[in-house]
Amino acid sequence: MLKQLYTLLGKYRRDALLAPFLILGEVLMELFIPYAMAGLIDQGVLGGGGISYTVKMGGLMLLMALAALVFGALAGRLASRACTGLAANLRTALFDRVMAFSFSNVDHFSSASLITRLTSDVTNVQNAFLMILRMGLRAPILLVGAAFLAVLLSRRLSLIFLAAVPILAAAIVYMMKNGYPRFQQMLRRVDAMNASVQENLTGIRVVKACVREKYETEKFTEGAEALRKAQFFAERLVLLTLPILQLTISGCIVAVVWFGGNLVVAGGLELGQLSAFLSYVSQILMSLMFLSMIFLLCVLSRASVTRIQEVLTETPSIQDIPAPSPELTDGSIEFVDASFSYGGPGDNLTLEHISLSIRPGEIIGIIGGTGSAKSTLVQLIPRLYELSGGRLLVGGRPVQEYSLDALRKGISMVLQKNTLFSGTIRENLLWGNPNATQQELENACRAAQAKEFIDALPDGLETRVEQGGANFSGGQKQRLCIARALLSRPKIMILDDSTSAVDTATDARIREGLRRELHGATVLLIAQRISSLRDADRIIVMDSGTISGVGTHEELLDGNPIYREIVESQQKGGMPI
Repeated sequence: MLKQLYTLLGKYRRDALLAPFLILGEVLMELFIPYAMAGLIDQGVLGGGGISYTVKMGGLMLLMALAALVFGALAGRLASRACTGLAANLRTALFDRVMAFSFSNVDHFSSASLITRLTSDVTNVQNAFLMILRMGLRAPILLVGAAFLAVLLSRRLSLIFLAAVPILAAAIVYMMKNGYPRFQQMLRRVDAMNASVQENLTGIRVVKACVREKYETEKFTEGAEALRKAQFFAERLVLLTLPILQLTISGCIVAVVWFGGNLVVAGGLELGQLSAFLSYVSQILMSLMFLSMIFLLCVLSRASVTRIQEVLTETPSIQDIPAPSPELTDGSIEFVDASFSYGGPGDNLTLEHISLSIRPGEIIGIIGGTGSAKSTLVQLIPRLYELSGGRLLVGGRPVQEYSLDALRKGISMVLQKNTLFSGTIRENLLWGNPNATQQELENACRAAQAKEFIDALPDGLETRVEQGGANFSGGQKQRLCIARALLSRPKIMILDDSTSAVDTATDARIREGLRRELHGATVLLIAQRISSLRDADRIIVMDSGTISGVGTHEELLDGNPIYREIVESQQKGGMPI
């Protein structure tokens, strides 16, 4: 992963490599300042060196302090730029990887977990990298340099901080060993919390309509309490370790002052040397504190790095082929003994041994009960999921022979969940065809029965669309999504229950518009209303992942009991047939 992170630095590699040299200069200046201070006190102030020596040493110390400031400021700037650049590149790499995932890959992680990995986990890695870049070199050099100079000043006093090193090292090792699983558990709780928030914000209208606010609040409170316990369990380790480190450092300083003072009184050590020694002891112990902080961040970021690496190394379940790729020439579709399972090999099959042939230009209706795998069947056609067994041919070729781009450009799909993006109506429609003319936009909107309500808006096509299309009704969103799909002029059009929120009269006009605009294209229409399907060339009846029957409305009404039952139930409910 370290090699991968170095690669992800990209153009910021130079900043990351130059920053340590500036930090080295900063540390060297800081190490020489106490040594110069010892000479200033012992020879300039107490030794009779005179005002000239004092001014010279004072000026030298000032120059070294200014140099340390300049080196530190430049190093901080370069380190910050490298870290923010790494975070940006890492997020881009993660997002790019997620965009290459199939639906099954996304299902494996969950969208809430992917959001956490793109945000919180990347931030953890960024903070750890910044600390390593700023302190990872500074702390060891300062530690070794200060220890060496302290030993030169007084070997006897050096034994004090040398005795403290094993205590500090033991505390750091304990923290690293026990911290990783605790922080990993904490991040899993963050995932669960994000999933809960996302689910409730997405379904806030349902929550309120069903008066489930109290229930969802209690469930959220339980999740928040679980996260609190996980955070406390992880942070308790830090809360116990840091006081031990601080107590050890304070004890060292007190011991140095006590024994060093006695040495000064006995004439075994100069006052300036004691002052410099105390400065070096402070630098040594602060270096150890910085190292403990680095290790703590490394423990936290290690869990985040693992989670990020899981995404970056996840192999997309659907492998694309390199260009060039054949284009989709017609809308024929053929399933040959096709099977599919969401869980992979060994799990229960969602679709079982489907054999079906659809000719170019046919209008096919698909109907069935809840859970009959209607949506699953059509999602296999643009390879949103991969078959578990059997074959699928589109345009006379196996779908694996097309690049994903070429295949999906020839297929337009309006999913059950109507998704609009923040922007304007025009920008959303142009997703279907970025080069569409004004006339083409109007024709698509007219066919989808969206033109009338768009024209009634003050800004027309320039009307702002809020996130998720929250400022439009369900029927309006469905019609806009259909218009967007029409603009791509597909060979195959898939409508997955995409007119469920409009009335039957509007539904009929939309179907008429589709026939007019999609002349020659294959249309697959999933619907619950018989009235939406009865004029189709053929209707497929799905039942528990298998095809129960295929035929016209009249043929199925005579020969398929499941279809007949659906028709009779809708007639009893007063729905038009």
